[in-house]
Amino acid sequence: MIEKINWDDIPVEQVTPKMQRQLLYGEKVMVARMKFKDGFLVPLHHHENEQITQVQKGTIKFWFGAQKDHVIELHAGDSIVIPANLPHEALMVGDVEETDTWAPPRLDWLDGTDDYLRK
Repeated sequence: MIEKINWDDIPVEQVTPKMQRQLLYGEKVMVARMKFKDGFLVPLHHHENEQITQVQKGTIKFWFGAQKDHVIELHAGDSIVIPANLPHEALMVGDVEETDTWAPPRLDWLDGTDDYLRK
């Protein structure tokens, strides 16, 4: 049975004092609405999931590649597609609101093994 879902009804997870997220997912795709405080750093990591990041507020500075040699800044209204298995790191500049979409869903986010974010 298909039912409508409202973001206001999805629990907010306070991952760290500087990161909160809401997760909506099906069998083959996951969407996360997230809010970050200025200075939050997502450490260099990679995953099997293709990722689309869309920024609604603030700036995200991304470094790509194992040597972090490719840099892109995303501002409100900007989006990026990150291929599967590409190492990336991200710094939040100012308070950030953004939406990430992954295919397939991030199992580490569902089973709580996303320790790289919780440091």
